[in-house]
Amino acid sequence: MSEQRPRRTSAPRPASRTARTPERARAAGAPRAPRPRPQQGTIRLGSPRPRLRLFGIALTLVMLAFTVRLLQVQAVDASTYADKADVNRYITVPLAAERGTVTDRAGVPLATTVDAYDITADPYLFTPEQAEVPDAPAQAAELLAPILGVDEETLTERLSREETRYVVLARQQSPQAWRQITDLKRALAERQGEGRGHNVLAGVYSEEHAKRVYPNKQLAAGVLGFVNAEGKGGGGLEAKFDKVLAGRDGKITYAQSGGRQVPTAGVREQPAQPGSDVELTLDRDIQWAAQRAISRQVEASRADRGYVVVQDVRTGEILAMANAPGYDPNDLSTATAASLGNPAVQDAFEPGSTSKVMSMAAVLEEGVATPRTHVVVPNRLPRADRSFADDVDHPTWYLTLNGVLAKSSNIGTILAVEQLGDTQREANRVLHSYLRKFGIGQRTGLGFPGETPGILAEPGDWNASQQYTIPFGQGLSINAVQAASVYSTIANGGVRVEPSLVRGTTGPDGRWTPAPKPERTRVVSEETARTLSAMLESVVADTEGTGTVARIPGYRVAGKTGTANRVDPETGRYNGYTSSFAGFAPADAPRVTVYCAVQNPKKGSYFGSDVCGPVYQQVMKYTLKALRIPPTGAEPPRLPVTFEPGD
Repeated sequence: MSEQRPRRTSAPRPASRTARTPERARAAGAPRAPRPRPQQGTIRLGSPRPRLRLFGIALTLVMLAFTVRLLQVQAVDASTYADKADVNRYITVPLAAERGTVTDRAGVPLATTVDAYDITADPYLFTPEQAEVPDAPAQAAELLAPILGVDEETLTERLSREETRYVVLARQQSPQAWRQITDLKRALAERQGEGRGHNVLAGVYSEEHAKRVYPNKQLAAGVLGFVNAEGKGGGGLEAKFDKVLAGRDGKITYAQSGGRQVPTAGVREQPAQPGSDVELTLDRDIQWAAQRAISRQVEASRADRGYVVVQDVRTGEILAMANAPGYDPNDLSTATAASLGNPAVQDAFEPGSTSKVMSMAAVLEEGVATPRTHVVVPNRLPRADRSFADDVDHPTWYLTLNGVLAKSSNIGTILAVEQLGDTQREANRVLHSYLRKFGIGQRTGLGFPGETPGILAEPGDWNASQQYTIPFGQGLSINAVQAASVYSTIANGGVRVEPSLVRGTTGPDGRWTPAPKPERTRVVSEETARTLSAMLESVVADTEGTGTVARIPGYRVAGKTGTANRVDPETGRYNGYTSSFAGFAPADAPRVTVYCAVQNPKKGSYFGSDVCGPVYQQVMKYTLKALRIPPTGAEPPRLPVTFEPGD
């Protein structure tokens, strides 16, 4: 029998440090403990993980949508949305350039500018959506009309315009008017802040826009012209030099909110460039003397109008150009359409006997007569289809050529001019050539707006009467500056200097630019001019002359009277007279020409010596004193006026 080993009993194992988990127990083959049975009434919750996943997906989609939209606004369509924002936020307004000043030859302002405001508005801010009232334009118009002097209907229409962010309500308003508007805007804004109304003037603005003023009122108004409500030259030199004077406007773009500029939003500005200053040849004091003299004479004669031109014979510069009646360019509401121009260069009229100096110049230059040539002047001279006469009936006159001019004989002039050719046709051609040389039938060179060249037909077109009337100043027409230029040509030794009104301009940078030098043309010889000067002295100095009223004590004066039948511009027929006087001084050392013409004097005499002689004397006397021109002290030549028959 095998030996039976005794059973070894082992000591018990210490307990494990970690309790055995059910999973480990099952792995070890331990029997599964029975699960406790749920108690009655207990709810079992599902797993939260599916819901969390769904919420996360939804949130992700929302954030993705925001991200896509943000990219669209800030990257893809950024410029489009910025432009839309700028339309409602930014406003662009013009910056008016300061208009240049017009001065006389000494720098005295004749046309300048003062502070003024253009009242503007943004119609978008008057829409019901922005103004929060349905009738903002009408309410604003009611408040603004009495201040701006514009009717309510016009203002309402301007404030209601669509598709624009800028309208002008009224131009060139005074600082006081804009102050009234700002006070109203402030009061309305305060009421709106208190919840007691709306500020219907929030969209009203102002722009500094200097107002044109003329310190001397009517002085030289015909020359200067005027500036219209839009700030542009409307006549005269203001129109001729509008681009030079106006400069170049700028513009400014700024952000606005509620009708106010946003100071922190930035400004884009293109500065305005000021206009240039224009210096004229006019002398303010001489202009004043000329204008006073012609205004008084036109009024005393109850004439339609009159003009005076004063010219420097050496340079051709116009020292004065006065018209009467005139107008005040500061207040165009008082002006008539007829007075707004410059009749001294725009009126064409038949000159009459002042034109005889050109006929005499042709006769002397062609050598067909001298001042002492005898001319027998009958009381009537039959020519063509009529009988010509002088201004007065007279027995046969025995005149020298000098006497023909001194006594202003029409018949004597016809007889003298007939000597210019072997035939009347040839004489006409020669006379016409001299008239053209003196500048007749062509513009003066001033380039003045609306200037007339006058009328001078070709010699082949002169009718039967014209070939005899043109020598004594009927049948052709001129303007006042042309007439003055004729006498300045004689005074300047036979050289015509193109008339000028502008000495130069001063740009915004202060640079002076002189005007182009005038054209100079010899018309007759110096000897002929000197002879004519002596003959014109006889008109004033000789007791037989027609211009004795123009004498100036101490000075030798050369001059000529004129009395012409006047063509009525409305009917085209002769009606009334043109009275004139032209001359220069000192006769032996000429410096200044003065020409005066008065249209259709109705009271008193109509002779040029009586109507314009005193005007010439007053203006010439003042000019000689103003320019400090002394008398020469020389004795006049005393050419004979008459001759004894048989000599």
